Amino acid sequence: MIERLKRYFPAETVDRIEAGTFHAVSYRWLRAKNPRLTLKQPGELRTLFRSLYEKRNFTRLALGVQPFSATYLFDLYQLYQNASLESFDRWFLERYPDHEILADIYCDIIEEFEATKEEYGFLSFNDLLLRTLKESREENRPKFSEILVDEYQDTNTLQGALIDALNPPSLFCVGDYDQSIYAFNGANIANISTFAERYPDARVYTLSINYRSTAPILSLANRVIERNERIYPKRLEVGRKQTQAVAPKLLIYEELFEQYQSIAGMILDSVTSYEETAVIFRNNASADGIEASLRERGVPCRRKGGNSFFEAKEVKFLLDLLSLLVNPRDMMAFIHLFEYGKGVGSALGREFFQCLSHFGEGDLMAGLLQPSRSTLPKLNPRKNTQLGLFDDDMEIGSVTRFAAMDLNETIRAHPLLKHPRLTQEGLRFFIRFHDFFRSIVRSQRPETVVRKAIASPLYQEVVEGLASQRARLKNGEIDPEKREEARERILRKARLLQDLASRYREIPRFVNAMILGGGEMSEGEGVNLLTVHASKGLEFRDVYVVDLMDGRFPNRKLMEKTGSMEEERRLFYVAVTRAKDRLFLSMARYDRIKKMDFKPSPFLEEAGLIRLTG
Repeated sequence: MIERLKRYFPAETVDRIEAGTFHAVSYRWLRAKNPRLTLKQPGELRTLFRSLYEKRNFTRLALGVQPFSATYLFDLYQLYQNASLESFDRWFLERYPDHEILADIYCDIIEEFEATKEEYGFLSFNDLLLRTLKESREENRPKFSEILVDEYQDTNTLQGALIDALNPPSLFCVGDYDQSIYAFNGANIANISTFAERYPDARVYTLSINYRSTAPILSLANRVIERNERIYPKRLEVGRKQTQAVAPKLLIYEELFEQYQSIAGMILDSVTSYEETAVIFRNNASADGIEASLRERGVPCRRKGGNSFFEAKEVKFLLDLLSLLVNPRDMMAFIHLFEYGKGVGSALGREFFQCLSHFGEGDLMAGLLQPSRSTLPKLNPRKNTQLGLFDDDMEIGSVTRFAAMDLNETIRAHPLLKHPRLTQEGLRFFIRFHDFFRSIVRSQRPETVVRKAIASPLYQEVVEGLASQRARLKNGEIDPEKREEARERILRKARLLQDLASRYREIPRFVNAMILGGGEMSEGEGVNLLTVHASKGLEFRDVYVVDLMDGRFPNRKLMEKTGSMEEERRLFYVAVTRAKDRLFLSMARYDRIKKMDFKPSPFLEEAGLIRLTG
């Protein structure tokens, strides 16, 4: 905006404008007054908060209620600062009355947290606004003759109070009441809905012409959003010229994955370019199924704000196992797998691969399960000394290191145990690796192999390691709640891969579709896979809004926490108005993986596409 203004006004005039986020403007103003101001990142403050939390001994109390974790309480306090100006204990008890017995302890932790920050001069991002708000109520507040606020519908209670405290002679706010979709992050829709009441002399202008979407798409959007309370009367009007418009289409499928497969096929057959196509969903979990289905057909796609399904470590591990079955000479797949073994690493993994291939006379699987050679290969021929890894004395010594371990005869006799750098932890991983491949030696179907892999101790070790890694805090500790959430997400992706595998009869064809099928994809190109929040402000010729089932969209779990049906309806409104030309709404009746039946989203009835009974 600043650069655009310089096209029309002298640079020295434009440079006097303060522009930026609420936090950036507050930071510049506070730092000008106090150069020693120390702004701390949320992760650093979360570590400080946890250190104070852990001084309390909750186990001494006969609670009858599970205390919130330090991480959850910290996040809750951050939300409170954005969402309310009343005292924390009152705000908290209104939402969590069953935690009343713990409220005093929670408040004491927060008081010590604030006192510690004050002692060391630490400020959080919320503190920037809180301190600016406090000083804005005094005589030395920053003086602005005019303030412009963009995306006003997404401001929170704290930001609204700061605007009021600055009390500029002229205030200009731009926002769309129907696109307020950040309640989960503390946004307060009352800021925009009560604007005319709080500023009696305000003039409100309604912008109702939509230059993006066709008449049928806007008609559907209007039918749904008008169910919400209409603070500012508005009905979108078509502003673009069009010859023939296509009506939105409802797609109903019997099974969840059938939905993703069918949509991927429609996108493949469409004349619309991939870059002008978007698949929009309420929850990120929906993206895995559609991405996998697109990959299977060789359709490039990109996910905004998240890793690709196939880039996820838990998925790549399973695919690497399958890759070794198809091509036992795939050394990189082997190394990637053994990097999960404690104390192994890529260099040692490479040596293990060479050893097993040597034991099987070029056949990795034979060397793993039925080694015909018992001597180790010459792994470092550049040395002028003994070319083998070790001499006979070292061989005997290396095997005896594992004498205390409870090993069966097959493992105890395996020549890999002679490797001097194989540790007990590395051996345990090798045993799990060995036992898994022995269990699937007669398996021919991809789904069977993936199912056995997921259930194997080998994969469970990987799952637990990844879950703990993703739940690790900056202070090195592991949050139990985050670990369980991470574990469930990992297994959900694994089960999706298993569902994909069930469609194939041969392992090579499945591996080719999953790994090689996306080989021609270019990063940053292809079909856009977006959550509703990530899609805001964007537009596409073709839009598919998927998983329109009650519970998924609207998301009932999130509604119970910080949302509402009105907010979910606004999310639906944002999703459908991303479409310029063609809009597809889809749902499924059943999830085969979770064995769950679905009912249609109420938004489909509100849109006039179906009629619900009961």
